[in-house]
Amino acid sequence: MRTSAVRTTDSPARTAPADLAPRARLFPSLAAVYRAQLSRARVARIPLLFVATFQSIGIMVLMRGVVDGGAEARAVVAGSSVLVVAFVALNLLAQYFGQLRAGGGLDHYATLPVPPAAVVLGAAGAYASFTVPGTIVTAVTGSALFGLPMTHLWVLVAVIPLSGAALSGLGAALGLLAPRQEVATLLGQLGMSAALLLGVLPAERLPGPLGWARDLLPSTYGVEALARSFDARPDWAVVALDLAVCAAVGVLSLAVAAWAYRRAAVR
Repeated sequence: MRTSAVRTTDSPARTAPADLAPRARLFPSLAAVYRAQLSRARVARIPLLFVATFQSIGIMVLMRGVVDGGAEARAVVAGSSVLVVAFVALNLLAQYFGQLRAGGGLDHYATLPVPPAAVVLGAAGAYASFTVPGTIVTAVTGSALFGLPMTHLWVLVAVIPLSGAALSGLGAALGLLAPRQEVATLLGQLGMSAALLLGVLPAERLPGPLGWARDLLPSTYGVEALARSFDARPDWAVVALDLAVCAAVGVLSLAVAAWAYRRAAVR
């Protein structure tokens, strides 16, 4: 890079400031953050993923004593499978961003020429990807436990990333907007409890206000899509509609999380 010097008779030589490097592009930055977060999660989160999977399977075993089959069994298996995603993508991500904000880790990311969306999307994608083994194991185990067909479990290919995006965005936003790390942890736990109560229990057994809250929960539409796939002849148009709504909620929640990151990084 060429620099120019201007010398006057009354002042020493001055050097013009060098141009800054161009800002990193979104997708290469996102890939770099994703790989870093996935490597970190693989080391630190494996025991917690085991706990999440064991918890969901335990819930299905308990519900087996009160649910015989039919629509209720499909709801229990679908809700328990997506609960693994909620435990990691919502609960743990809220704690991670709360800790990152409290410990000054956001200052490190703020000094890098990385778009805010890349930080949020990279972390959210890594945590959502980390839930894949536990969700598959839970869905297969639940299908065998309740005698449900496994023919259409390929729907998990869409359910996991879309539900993961929606719940990760919510978890990141909770962690970034919480005033203290302890509050972020509390909000993450409450969010996972909501996913447990509203996602695992059959919708027809919930009272009116809780049914409305269930409709507002980001993971509900992923649960509905997975539950419908257990039918002998699934209505794929309705399944696609549920997945589309889940995708729209995911885009919205990730946008809110990116806004929350910008807000937290400049304070």
